[in-house]
Amino acid sequence: MSRMPGGTLDLHADHGQAALRQAGLLDEFLALARPEGQEMRKLDPAGTVTFRQVPATDELFKPEIDRGQLRNLLLDSLRTGTVHWGRTLDTVSGPAEGPRRLHFADGTSIETDLVIGADGAFSRVRTAVSPAVPEYTGFSFLEAWFSDVDNRHPGIAELVGSGSAHAADGERGLFAQRNSGNQIRVYLIRRGPADWIPAKGLTAEDTDAIRALLCDEYAHWSPRMRQMITENDGPYIHRPILALPVPHTWDHNPTVTLLGDAAHLMPPLGVGVNLAMQDAGELALALADAATVDDALRGYEQTMLPRAIETAKALEGATQHLLSAAIPDFGGRSDAPRAAGPGGEGTGHPGRADAHGPARSR
Repeated sequence: MSRMPGGTLDLHADHGQAALRQAGLLDEFLALARPEGQEMRKLDPAGTVTFRQVPATDELFKPEIDRGQLRNLLLDSLRTGTVHWGRTLDTVSGPAEGPRRLHFADGTSIETDLVIGADGAFSRVRTAVSPAVPEYTGFSFLEAWFSDVDNRHPGIAELVGSGSAHAADGERGLFAQRNSGNQIRVYLIRRGPADWIPAKGLTAEDTDAIRALLCDEYAHWSPRMRQMITENDGPYIHRPILALPVPHTWDHNPTVTLLGDAAHLMPPLGVGVNLAMQDAGELALALADAATVDDALRGYEQTMLPRAIETAKALEGATQHLLSAAIPDFGGRSDAPRAAGPGGEGTGHPGRADAHGPARSR
């Protein structure tokens, strides 16, 4: 069984959607996606809407889709048997020129001429080309879930709206996302050591005790806002925010390459999934068109690595902006990274932006 795929994200028309178009899956994606999820709200600790951006009726630049739905869309497009479940990779061995041998946790191994590391933050493939390991950024998210929100949590549903909402006071913050299936996920944003829960003498299962700590930390926030902090259905999930060193690169290898988080793990600030989809699309086309695998990998890396380094430099240290009480830049289309919350890929989309004064959200 695969792990829980996480919350919602958006795919940009010029990055993630472009890769799906190349794969012949764009129409199926648009049938599942939620254009209304492009709405973005900025709240203050009292629950006042200080900024609201609403997508145009026909806006499809970056609609939202649940990660699980996107994963299933991609998996269902493959031939049966393409993905082998339960084959956890341990190591990659063999000479740089190949062939390579993949060693799995169950004791089996296979030989191959090409290894593509698309295995995330703690990539086992990465060790074949790079000694880099993810480092803690000094920030963590505490994820809370809310189910059947329109009926069981109508106050939270009203605050968050159809898309996402962000609130912060300079020291603490939260990012809330509407998911499909009438669910909302809230990510509480904290600055501090990665081991803050055990440092308090607690475990991740001590939900009531963690909730009591949060009540103290957010005591000056309004009762309306504290609903999103303490009325969650089930336990909190602690997610330390990690990133690869900047810049991260490696010497070209004719039999191994990386894409997505394995190549350029960054804070979740609006670009991750779109870069990964763009990587995958470009690598697939390179392998299809180049005379040799080596040529394909060289061409792919000559484009991917500079793009990833430029983006990673722009996002380095930017997690702190999620604690800012200022209204972020939610301006129009741009390739420049923008502040976003976990899962939501960016917040800069065209549409209608309304700056609200002291009026309460409806």
